[in-house]
Amino acid sequence: MKKRLILIPILLAGAAFAGWTALTNEHADLSVEAVMGDKPTIAEPKKTLLPTMKVAKAVGWKAGEAPVPAAGLAVQAFATGLDHPRWMLPLANGDVLVAESNSPPRKVGGVRGWVMRQLMGRGGADVPSPNRIILLRDADGDGVAEQRSVLISGLNSPFGMALAGEHLYIGNVDALVRVPFKPGQTKIDAKPEKIVDLPFDPPGHWTRNVVANADGSKLYVAVGSATNIADNGLDVEKGRAAIWEIDAETKDHRVFAYGLRNPVGMAWEPTSNALWTVVNERDMLGSDLAPDYLTHVELGGFYGWPYYYWHGYIDKRVEQPDDDQRQYLIRPDYALGPHTASLGLSFAKDAKLGTQFADGAFIGQHGSWNRRPFSGYKVIFVPFVKGQPAGKPIDVLTGFLDEKEQARGRPVGVVADRTGALLVADDVGNVIWRVSAKAPAVPVAAPAKPAS
Repeated sequence: MKKRLILIPILLAGAAFAGWTALTNEHADLSVEAVMGDKPTIAEPKKTLLPTMKVAKAVGWKAGEAPVPAAGLAVQAFATGLDHPRWMLPLANGDVLVAESNSPPRKVGGVRGWVMRQLMGRGGADVPSPNRIILLRDADGDGVAEQRSVLISGLNSPFGMALAGEHLYIGNVDALVRVPFKPGQTKIDAKPEKIVDLPFDPPGHWTRNVVANADGSKLYVAVGSATNIADNGLDVEKGRAAIWEIDAETKDHRVFAYGLRNPVGMAWEPTSNALWTVVNERDMLGSDLAPDYLTHVELGGFYGWPYYYWHGYIDKRVEQPDDDQRQYLIRPDYALGPHTASLGLSFAKDAKLGTQFADGAFIGQHGSWNRRPFSGYKVIFVPFVKGQPAGKPIDVLTGFLDEKEQARGRPVGVVADRTGALLVADDVGNVIWRVSAKAPAVPVAAPAKPAS
């Protein structure tokens, strides 16, 4: 009897979710590719009775399954059996640090909270945060990490990591912290030192990525918005939808750039040495809007959120400022398609995947939950010429959705390892994938002609 009573709310929730998805039958009119590049097609917003929801059920990888690499590349599992791996930091000695993490508990009630829980559960994101960083080591160089250890635990939804000087900086959801660390260590016992508090209540977009400048004197931290379009007012968004610059020695900090709804991946473009980021744009304008994007980041730069998207298109759902802010906008450099959830970013400087992937940016697209049909769920490469995006994106790793459109995996962080292979964190498959260039085929010598 008790089992039946437990099943009743589960069945009701499932029926309600199915009813919601049936009512939200809005779908894309444009291809994902049409909303990519430096001149994307920007559609008219769509008004729907209910927000569009199409969630890929998380099923994981079966034995023998793997993503599909681009021609000329090979893929293998670098590490399996992980616990929600999100982000990575390769070290000079070949070790790889992995943040096993998830969103902190959310106190969201009502219909909105129910929808969020349904989305997270179906998409495989409802696991408790492990709150730790593990260390992977491939000591024999065969492309598989045969050693792993818990480097540090007891963190608070950690995400980004940066090594500067003799400290490892960690982006917790509520603070940037650091601990003494030298490559080669397999365990950290020191208590983290807080450098600066970060806004986190409510968690909203919770990932706090971290990169250091060349000399390690400055840290840059990505802080996503609390809501979709400042739904609860701008006071809640103070210091958010921004990238912070923090002085490692004095702990002074300032907002480096703002109007970035949810910046996640950050990296230094090797030609210009400029900071670049990938940004997740707003929801509930329909399946074709608004494009996520890749852009350079300028000091004091304003990128439009919450008032505008893609360089000046007005979001009429948002109360507009008295003074038109569009004159201050910086145009994003490259659209990445609508609702792709582009998270990972790594430039090709340290990758050795062939001439096709020699200059440009690798981007991990976690995949949509609010577009019909799906977008993302792959790793792409955006070619660059002279420090700027140039050309159409190239698929690097696909096959994360199966034939039933279920999620075998979802890519997040992307980094090059010491050998030049690309590592991809898959938080649904609980795998780190390793993408490498295929070894050239060895020509078979023709048989010798018999002597005459």
